[in-house]
Amino acid sequence: MKSSSRISSTLRQDYLEPILEGDRAICRRVVDGAMADGIPAEELLAGLVWPTMELLQSLYREDRITVSSLNLATRLNRTMTDQLAAYLQRKAPNGRKVLVVCGDDEPEELGGQICADLFEADGYEVRFAGGGVPNDEILRLIGEIRPNLLVLFGTLPSGMPAVRKLIDYLRDVNSCPNMQVMCCGGIYKRAEGLAEEIGADLWAPDATSALAVANGNPTKKATPQQQTVGRSRRLRKTPALKATDGPVQVEVPSSAIAA
Repeated sequence: MKSSSRISSTLRQDYLEPILEGDRAICRRVVDGAMADGIPAEELLAGLVWPTMELLQSLYREDRITVSSLNLATRLNRTMTDQLAAYLQRKAPNGRKVLVVCGDDEPEELGGQICADLFEADGYEVRFAGGGVPNDEILRLIGEIRPNLLVLFGTLPSGMPAVRKLIDYLRDVNSCPNMQVMCCGGIYKRAEGLAEEIGADLWAPDATSALAVANGNPTKKATPQQQTVGRSRRLRKTPALKATDGPVQVEVPSSAIAA
């Protein structure tokens, strides 16, 4: 996510040290102090909490922190996300609905949660289903909620086949034809054109950008010509399935990959 110019390297270090020790009181004081200095909650989520999550994963992969430090830090980082969400400036309801799903790796869960928090603050009615939800259950949620937008948050390359499967499944069933599908997360920034190739209507590299993209493109839909991955299968697609047909399990990777 984009880093705010008001979030200094000193602030990041002041936040990182206690979070690695699981020191909740000091982390809260750091966040409270930043807000007292005029940094809004949205900027702290995008420029402090999320980069810290990425750094923690990197430190763990490099064997520079222990499992216990990683667990203490990731859970406390999630707690700080909850705290900051309460301070987001909230707009009046805009009549639009969003369903957010993601992989169940910790960075994806956190990214999905930040997406949900920012969309809700902007006036959307939001449901955050999290990760590991089977495709048929996502379809059931779509039928119940009738969202204007489905956000699929992902950071891991190994999860992309499952995202493509889900998009194909939703297109084949076509139970909510006016719903937009957005792919969100760093993998779509690193792999230019990937979101379009797998059939998404919209894409964004991070949660802050996702909100701007959704607000700026409320009716944009993908064209059959843009989807190059799995396109031959799509051209031979069978009649629409019913929502009660058998599930297609979403495969969620367990390893963390550098953002």
